[in-house]
Amino acid sequence: MSVNLSKGQAISLEKKDGATLTAVRMGLGWQAAKRRGLFGSRTREIDLDASAVLFAGAEPKDVVFFRHLVSDDGSVRHTGDNLVGGAGQGGDDEAILVDLQRVPVHIDQIVFTVNSFTGQTFQEVQNAFCRLVDETNGQELARYTLAGGGEYTAQIMAKVHRSGSGWTMTAIGAPARGRTFQDLMPAILPHL
Repeated sequence: MSVNLSKGQAISLEKKDGATLTAVRMGLGWQAAKRRGLFGSRTREIDLDASAVLFAGAEPKDVVFFRHLVSDDGSVRHTGDNLVGGAGQGGDDEAILVDLQRVPVHIDQIVFTVNSFTGQTFQEVQNAFCRLVDETNGQELARYTLAGGGEYTAQIMAKVHRSGSGWTMTAIGAPARGRTFQDLMPAILPHL
């Protein structure tokens, strides 16, 4: 059963039987918002990009995004760039797979971001979400829905971080400005 997260809420990634998750997928979905125009309703393609920044403490050590699809150690993998979105409430438009057992021990946090590469604001996006899925069985564990639009071009969506011998997911949902993950680094740091 999936948990709908609210901003700042955290959930343990330990399975009900006490086992820890071994592999998860952070999925991102969105749709372009319909706009009223002279000739009726229309949409404009929106290119959102999912990224995962791997941290050791407050120090970024690696990143996975559309131009670097696999982390240097191979534990995190981006499935590819979607230039238009469209899944919205259905499936994922972009996904980042994390093999939790292979994440190096010095990496204690993985922060997931989304940004509008083409610079459209989130006022032009609807049905945006990120969700965490148990990659071994396809079960959705948690979902964070981006409610409402805004004048920002990016969002620090969530983080997966070490908690004792396991992992925890925290919904962040912080708006930011930037076209790439590099632009978002000052906005990410307060959430570590």
